[in-house]
Formats: sequence, C-alpha cells, structure tokens
Amino acid sequence: MARPVRVVVLGAGSWGTTVASLAARNTPTLLWARDADSADEINTEHRNTRYLGDHPLRADLRATSDIVEAAHEADVLVVGVPSHAVRETLNEISNEVRAWVPVLSLAKGLEPGTRQRPTEVIAECLPGHPVGLLAGPNLAKEILAGMAAASVVATQDERVATALQPLFASPVFRVYRNTDVLGCELGGILKNIVAIASGMADGLGVGDNTRAMVLARGLAEMIRLGEAMGAHPRTFSGLTGVGDLIATCISPSSRNRRVGEYLAKGMTTEQAVAELGQVAEGVKTAPTVMELARDHDVEMPIASEVEAVVAGRRTPEEAYRGLRHVEPGDEEDLA
Repeated sequence: MARPVRVVVLGAGSWGTTVASLAARNTPTLLWARDADSADEINTEHRNTRYLGDHPLRADLRATSDIVEAAHEADVLVVGVPSHAVRETLNEISNEVRAWVPVLSLAKGLEPGTRQRPTEVIAECLPGHPVGLLAGPNLAKEILAGMAAASVVATQDERVATALQPLFASPVFRVYRNTDVLGCELGGILKNIVAIASGMADGLGVGDNTRAMVLARGLAEMIRLGEAMGAHPRTFSGLTGVGDLIATCISPSSRNRRVGEYLAKGMTTEQAVAELGQVAEGVKTAPTVMELARDHDVEMPIASEVEAVVAGRRTPEEAYRGLRHVEPGDEEDLA
C-alpha cells in the first residue's frame, strides 16, 4: 500500500497551528515552530498557549523547531508564516523541498517593497512547484472548538485542488475549490484594511448603520481593485471575499478589527500592535494596497483613510469625517 500523504505546516501561529491540527485528523502532519519551547509544548501538552490559549490540539499532531527536518518530510507544504516573512523562511529550505511538492499559502498580506502576493513570493522561492492558497472566513479558536466553518483551496490546476481538499476537511470544516487564485488571495488581503475601518467604527461608537455602510462600500473597493488587476468579480461574493470580510469585521477576536478599536481609543499604530501582541496584516498592507490602487487608477476612499490613520497623518475621527465628503455615485457602478 502507498504511504499516506505527509503534510508539513510552516508557522505555529494561531491559524497555522489550527490548519495543522485539521490536517492531522486526516493524515500525518508536522508543524514547524520557530520557537523550540512552542514545539515542545505542542508535542507534550498538545497545546499552543501563546496563540490559542487552552484549546486542545490533536494528540497525533507533531511539531519540530528544525525547519530542514520539516522540509524533508513534506509531501504537501503549507506556508503559515506572516507575509513579510515568507521569502526569508522559504529561502532557508529552497534546496530541501522535493520537486513537485504542492505549496499552499495561509498568509493574507503583501510583501513590503515588492508588493507581491504570498503565492507570487512562493513561486519565486520554489520554482516548479504547484502553488495555491487555503483561505476563507476562518477564526482559529472557533474551528478548534468544533464550530462549523468552510474554506477554499485555490489553485490554477483544479486537479491539484481536488487532491488537496480531503487533507483539510472534516465533518464540520468544509473545503471548496476555486481556480481564481488572484481573486481569492486579494480578498484575504484587502478585507484586513476594511476590518481596521470596522474596528475604528466600533471604537468611535458611530453606530451599526455606519459600520454596515463601510463594509458594503469596502467590498465595492475590493471588487474594483480586484477586477482592475484581473480577478473575477464573482470571486468576491464567495467565502474568500464577502465571507472572510464579514468574519474579520464583526468578530471580537479579529486582530485587524481590534487594531482599529485601539486606534479609535487614541493609541498610536505602534501601541496598538504592541497591545495586540500578534501580527495584524492590514497595518503593513495598507500603504502597499494604496500603491496598487494608484497604479491601477482605482478609487479606494476607505482604504485611503485607513492608510492615513495607520501612518499617523489622520485620527480615526478625521478619517470618518473625511468619508462624508466622498461624492456618492451609482451603487451598481463598481468600475
């Protein structure tokens, strides 16, 4: 009999650990943690208390702090480190991963400087490998608690996506597939900026009507930029678009939403990130997204106001006053 497919997840943050625990239910899975103490805790206590508190992990999930060991074991490689660390991490193992091993990204940001999406960085670091992503409205602690959720495996080759689906699925975690890698990836990137705006709305107490307006018009901005870059607009109505947007904008555990709340309370961006204690991709992504918007001649007033707040040029109060001056046009005109 053929041996089972071995999944390796790089990055023991909240989502990387959760994906590894999901995969361990179906197939042998190894999680790489940069910190040896975290790896030891996962192996002995079946917990990752730094990121996931007391939520139990699969007892058969294994962890290591040796990235070369992890690379050698991978039949499927999942990259769960923050977007700004993808290149550095993969450069360590670019000659260690076997040929043709599929690689999935979990990151939802853009690489500073190059403005590349995580899948583009992965393709450069590991040429010749099938590359895609796993994304959706996925809050790690809810999934570990056994609540129902769904995600999308997006690859250009539908046969690869079909083979990967069952590795992460469970009776309460549904995995769909999509060939629009660009659209699925942009949805996960852009919604973080809208989530910061949503958090600021909550912190300022501007009301649910205003927050609903920001979410709806934020989605319109996401579609405008996505379509200008070549994504299919219909993708943004799915799990990686509006689904991920809703979860990230309304959940109290959403990191980007919490950063927005902290900013509305008067914290600087540095103080908000320090208070959060984890990576909030929208903070680093906002200026890069505005560069893309200018390159593609796309109007993104909400993203623009968020970027100005993150950069310290505006207060959240000024940002929301600024949105009042945006001239409303035809709602159906997303171009």
